[in-house]
Amino acid sequence: MPPGPTSAAPDRPGRARPTRDRPAATRLLVTGTEDLTPTVRRVWFRSDDLSAFLGSDHTDRYVKLVLGESVRTYTALFPDVEAGTLAIDFVLHGDQGVAGPWAAAAQPGDELEARGPGGGYRPDPTADWHLLVGDESALPAITAALADLAERSPDAVVRVLLEVDGPDGEPALRGTAGTQVSFVHRGDGSLLDAVRRLEWLPGRVQAFVHGEAETVMRGLRPWLLGERGLTRDQVSISGYWRRGGSEEEFRVWKRDLAATEAPAEVPTG
Repeated sequence: MPPGPTSAAPDRPGRARPTRDRPAATRLLVTGTEDLTPTVRRVWFRSDDLSAFLGSDHTDRYVKLVLGESVRTYTALFPDVEAGTLAIDFVLHGDQGVAGPWAAAAQPGDELEARGPGGGYRPDPTADWHLLVGDESALPAITAALADLAERSPDAVVRVLLEVDGPDGEPALRGTAGTQVSFVHRGDGSLLDAVRRLEWLPGRVQAFVHGEAETVMRGLRPWLLGERGLTRDQVSISGYWRRGGSEEEFRVWKRDLAATEAPAEVPTG
């Protein structure tokens, strides 16, 4: 379930900004792995040159990973340009897909090529509260957003809703003193229903909502922008993957969706 670019508009708080020329690709060397849950594996990398990440402060920071003849999009976590280290979280689905099996078998010394980074969202510390919603594919960007808020706005009020398989799929998340995390177990209810039941706090909210495309784009987006009346500068909303399709098929679906709606509403990247 690979993440991808967000629907953020430029020149807004926490939004994408123009970037200078960056190296075309970064070589990443695996140094180790750790399992965050039974289906989420974190792979740690080092590189002799992470200069592409200089000035990259988006918390949905993503790279394109070259896996043989396939390219997959993943969030890059904790890049340390000076130390030359970063991490990428992979969702495992047995032998399904391309990136998951690679991560399941990854050993120190394995190499990948990463292109990027890109990104379009960073929490706005002036918001009255933050809403972070997603599934395992959004977990890395949510993890990065929580770390960013803990550093820049340690008392920020944050509500996190994360859909996972079950109790053993609940990752440990650290955030601000005002962070509350809730989990939705698949089969026990829908993510949309959980968001609808959420106590809506007063003040200006900034929302980051990413995950399975039909859930996000057909369900959560209309509710947030319509019934809740949020403006587009308050939200970063996009599908990261689509149930039943490959990333290539998902890109086609996004293009078809974009062709039927206003360009400002749907990301096409």
